[in-house]
Amino acid sequence: MHKYGVGLRHTHFPFLEKEENLNHSEVEWFEALLENYMETKGRPYKMLEKVRADYPIAFHGVSLSIAADEDLNLDYMKKAKELYDQFEPFVTSDHMCWTGHAHSNLHNLLPFSYTQDNLDRIAHKVMKAQDFYGREMTFENLSAYFTLKNSTMTEAEFLNNLANKTGCKILLDFNNVYVNAINQKFEAQDFFETIELKNVSQIHLAGFSDLGTHLFDTHSHPVHQDVWKLFKKYCHKFNVPILLEWDEDIPDFPILEKELLKSKEIYEQQ
Repeated sequence: MHKYGVGLRHTHFPFLEKEENLNHSEVEWFEALLENYMETKGRPYKMLEKVRADYPIAFHGVSLSIAADEDLNLDYMKKAKELYDQFEPFVTSDHMCWTGHAHSNLHNLLPFSYTQDNLDRIAHKVMKAQDFYGREMTFENLSAYFTLKNSTMTEAEFLNNLANKTGCKILLDFNNVYVNAINQKFEAQDFFETIELKNVSQIHLAGFSDLGTHLFDTHSHPVHQDVWKLFKKYCHKFNVPILLEWDEDIPDFPILEKELLKSKEIYEQQ
């Protein structure tokens, strides 16, 4: 299994374009942000081709808006499918959220209530998307700053039920669970104890910003020591690929790689 990966970011293109850097990296796979490669044959696309020639890749989207109270955007999905068919990612993921309404993408990952009605409605859309793509979809647990009172199940229960109903998988973000646990005042361990290991296909690790009143999921810092503690406690429940995310204030590639290798050290010491 290709175990330890990082996000493919334009900041690192000059470093990765040098064959000696790409060939001697301990990174085993890369995750590409889907929307960055749509409708372009320019440098990002060529960089993706170069990386894909030597490494497995995963695609991670932010605009499928699977939880929106509207039908799927088939124009968007056609563009996504072209990339999926071209690059054959081993994971195709997005977020379990909604991002706005038709022709009005708010560019935010928005929460919704975890109810049976929403489960049935979203499950129908997930199965429709998987049929269209001809591949299994994976959905990330959301970083949310409030909960909706009419929810009848927890996020972990909802994700389990959705995966069991549709055959989709869960992208388990340890940082998001921790941020939500602090902001929403629940026990992070309850989430990890609830999630069924058979439903998880990938792990994300990232850093947050502490704003005093709440934690903000910025992906702009190293992984927090408390998130590492959760990872150490639960990583062996899920034998899946692990990604280190760093999306803002991105450091040089060797620093990113060093942060990723902390997860390898922790995992292999258990």
